[in-house]
Amino acid sequence: MNVTADNRIEVRLRELAQLFNLMDPSPFIDRDLDADAEEFIVGWARELPHQGELELVVHLATAPLPDRAAGTEEAVRHYFASRVEVKRRELRQLLRRGRASLLIGVLFLGACFGLGEVALHLLPAGRNSFVELGLQIVGWVAMWRPLEIYLYDWWPIRADLRLLERLARMRVRLNLPASG
Repeated sequence: MNVTADNRIEVRLRELAQLFNLMDPSPFIDRDLDADAEEFIVGWARELPHQGELELVVHLATAPLPDRAAGTEEAVRHYFASRVEVKRRELRQLLRRGRASLLIGVLFLGACFGLGEVALHLLPAGRNSFVELGLQIVGWVAMWRPLEIYLYDWWPIRADLRLLERLARMRVRLNLPASG
């Protein structure tokens, strides 16, 4: 794994426990990261170059228990891998909602155009074109949400997913205090 100083995230802590959510009763390997630590790591990773692998260097003032030190990289990777799955589900749900919205929007748009044609033949001149145009506008407005999903909403989620995938692969190194 080729990690440059440009792709390094550095965190300074008194003890390793500060990296993890102390309220989480899960075993160490399944423990969530502390919310502030996660926000710091993700925020810093967003600012780093998108090429290459990431490395998290945790500078500790107090040496952790050997088993905790050995399991830190796996615990951090496991945490971000679980966040990847959550983000993938979010993207799938958004695209599913987009498909349903698109189907509803297209059907509604077609109904509006059909009703507009009916209005042209049934209503008196002057009002018929007003009603037809109004129905067409309402039909196109119904397409707003599916177009918003497919044009704009999915790509920030995809960018977050790619970042989380990088974080789930990152190398984690503990920088322990010098024994004196």
